[in-house]
Amino acid sequence: MRRLGFREVDIRFFSKRGGFMSGTQTTYNDKVVRQFAVMTVIWGIVGMLVGVIIAAQLVWPELNVGFLHFGRLRPLHTNAVIFAFGGCALFATSYWCVQRTSHVRLWGGPLIPFTFWGWQLIIVLAAITLPLGITSGKEYAELEWPIDILITLVWVAYAIVFFGTIAVRKVSHIYVANWFFGSFIIAVALLHIVNSMEMPITLTKSYSMYSGVQDAMIQWWYGHNAVGFFLTAGFLGMMYYFVPKAAGRPVYSYRLSVVHFWALIFTYMWAGPHHLHYTALPDWTQSVGMIFSLILLAPSWGGMINGIMTLSGAWHKLRDDAVLKFLITSLSFYGMSTFEGPMMSIKTVNALSHYTDWTVGHVHSGALGWVAMVSIGSVYWLLPRLFGKTEMYSPRLVTTHFWVATIGTVLYIASMWIAGVMQGLMWRAVNADGTLAYSFVESVKGSYPFWAIRWLGGVLFLVGMLLMAYNMFKTMAGGKTQDAPVLAPAGHHA
Repeated sequence: MRRLGFREVDIRFFSKRGGFMSGTQTTYNDKVVRQFAVMTVIWGIVGMLVGVIIAAQLVWPELNVGFLHFGRLRPLHTNAVIFAFGGCALFATSYWCVQRTSHVRLWGGPLIPFTFWGWQLIIVLAAITLPLGITSGKEYAELEWPIDILITLVWVAYAIVFFGTIAVRKVSHIYVANWFFGSFIIAVALLHIVNSMEMPITLTKSYSMYSGVQDAMIQWWYGHNAVGFFLTAGFLGMMYYFVPKAAGRPVYSYRLSVVHFWALIFTYMWAGPHHLHYTALPDWTQSVGMIFSLILLAPSWGGMINGIMTLSGAWHKLRDDAVLKFLITSLSFYGMSTFEGPMMSIKTVNALSHYTDWTVGHVHSGALGWVAMVSIGSVYWLLPRLFGKTEMYSPRLVTTHFWVATIGTVLYIASMWIAGVMQGLMWRAVNADGTLAYSFVESVKGSYPFWAIRWLGGVLFLVGMLLMAYNMFKTMAGGKTQDAPVLAPAGHHA
């Protein structure tokens, strides 16, 4: 009897127990993808409902009751839409993409369900603690230290699963979408650890390890990775996988996608100081943030063009395919947001936009127009395949969702643009004797009509998510949930 080598014994041992190695397993692990995809929609409804409530609280201040006032619900909204909705979408799509492009089952055994249940526990803990005022009060690092430790554990498990799957891949090439997903995982780990460094005082209270200007600089130099990597690089991973899939075409320029990747990851981290113009941050640091933000325009638009031009020869599909409408419109908003961001980072422009609703509009052109739409399109593409169907229960409802969401997004952005420019002009207006022409209260009063339109835009976006949930549950009904077989790579790819 021949002696088995260590690696062969390893594969046989673990595969029999459904454990770490999956070299002999013949199906993809789609269960965890299904779980994350379904929770994406559910958390999307929760997060956007809270967003609609806080938008209403600005229009009708009497809605600020008890501990469920704007100050408590705002961080809950941020965490729910970014880390619950967006996070679940990223887990689902990255787990699907890395398996299909590597031609192996997810590697990691018990760590795989741990990433799902751990992430859901984090979200529930956030939903409990934030309305109670248990928070570090630091944007993108708002949760208190015990939850921060749990986030670290889940994220390390996620990294092990993702990179472990790539390590055992059956093809030599690592597809570009996986580079974006991988950079997002590494950069968000860096963001979380550095931005969340704090001194615990009690179980529910801690203080930042940094002070003053240094704390502000850390928050944005590292916290901006939430924009650059969580909200951009991760979702570009979706774009580079699901746009070609939905279009039935290869990426327009694979070479450009590689350039897009390296230019983006080298540049984005330096853009953070653009949030701190006209503050105590040194001028040179503010200028660094501005310069790198302006440089970012080039790779961002290169990526947008690459995604949209992937439809070359398949433009007709946009007529009937609402999923493709979501994906391509998301790229249009990505282009708009990544033009607006660099422009707002210019110091003289920022003098007008700083602290105004223009910034809020910019954030949501990226959040609703880019992040949410590419997530919705990707999840719509996934759901039928995850439940053994050829299409969603109602393709017509998908189209309705697209138009409702698009109109909602446009209403939101346009109202915040107008409100923001009005606020900036009112705050800087002075009389001949040097006194302020308007009081702050007057600018607030002038903002009410635009806050009402913003609220309406949010309501429409929420209605779209409710349509998606109905469509999803009808698609799931009677669906088959068996895992798909692992496909052998084509000979020239192996």
